[in-house]
Amino acid sequence: MTGSPARQPAAPEGPPGGTPAVAETLPNSLIGPDGRELAVEMMRRMLRVRLFEEATMTLFHAGELPAMVHLSTGQEAAVVGACLATRTTDYMTGNHRSHGHPIAKGADLRGLMAELLGKATGVCGGKGGSMHLADFGVGSLGESGIVGSAIPVATGAGLAAQVRGSDQVALCFFGDGAANEGVFHESANMAGVWRLPVVFFCENNGYAVSAQMTELTAVPDIAMRAAGYGMPGVVVDGQDVVAVYEATVEAVARARRGEGPSLVEAKTYRFHEHAYGLSVPQPYRDQAMVDEWHRTVDPLALFAARLTAWGLADDDELAALRAQVQKEVDDAVRFAKESPYPEPEAAYTDVYAPGSEA
Repeated sequence: MTGSPARQPAAPEGPPGGTPAVAETLPNSLIGPDGRELAVEMMRRMLRVRLFEEATMTLFHAGELPAMVHLSTGQEAAVVGACLATRTTDYMTGNHRSHGHPIAKGADLRGLMAELLGKATGVCGGKGGSMHLADFGVGSLGESGIVGSAIPVATGAGLAAQVRGSDQVALCFFGDGAANEGVFHESANMAGVWRLPVVFFCENNGYAVSAQMTELTAVPDIAMRAAGYGMPGVVVDGQDVVAVYEATVEAVARARRGEGPSLVEAKTYRFHEHAYGLSVPQPYRDQAMVDEWHRTVDPLALFAARLTAWGLADDDELAALRAQVQKEVDDAVRFAKESPYPEPEAAYTDVYAPGSEA
């Protein structure tokens, strides 16, 4: 790949000088006391994702992480907006870039950070690491480094909910690259035929590792594929947490009514390399363009500007919220560092389902 600007996604649109655009009116979903509480929670969870991942970068440079990590910096609004549209009891599956998914679903930061460091107190006992987080307590069924592999898991969870009549919905995160895996089409078709309560949520950051979507996908929007499986498809601004929330709320409500699956595509931006610390010898995107993304489409900066413009929070309140979240993250790091590694015998546990025999 040449890295030629002509083959890059266009620089994000925005007002001169990179000042975040502010919606003129307060969205209906944020009106009233409950709306303000929701707005603050949106910012809190985006901050948790951002600061958690900044801590992982520090640990990486200190040599305390056992492997590289895939960061969702720049994609926080898509992750948080979607997860806040679900209940704690709803199911959720992620992918290799999934620190943010369980955080946005409400998982405790301590267990997640301990898992990244391979500690026994981690959500998977230190056996999963960065790409295999799971927390059933908040409906997080797990993640995988195998591209697209969680899509049929979410589809199966939706089938189980339908059979049990439990009123649960499965939220399935995947990227634009995974949308070209056969298992996506198989799962979407099954969900459409059986009208399963699944929300297929595509975080389209424009790149499958280093390959641009335009080089791999015949249609401009992943959401266009929904029509082939008898479900609605919608494209939403992935940097606007409220827009993502409202689109996902509608998809979740449709699923709960028994009307079947939906496909939501959030157009978003990955600020860091595919994997943090990964050296790509052949340039594939212009660094000046990435710098422009940081300046103009940072979802946290965009939402902070909106919160103050709407009168839902002032600068002091936002600073206090950030400090509070930073304490949570610092506590999680301290807890992880002080936690023990698994005992060698732990390698033989969790191999078979409880009650089964080898």
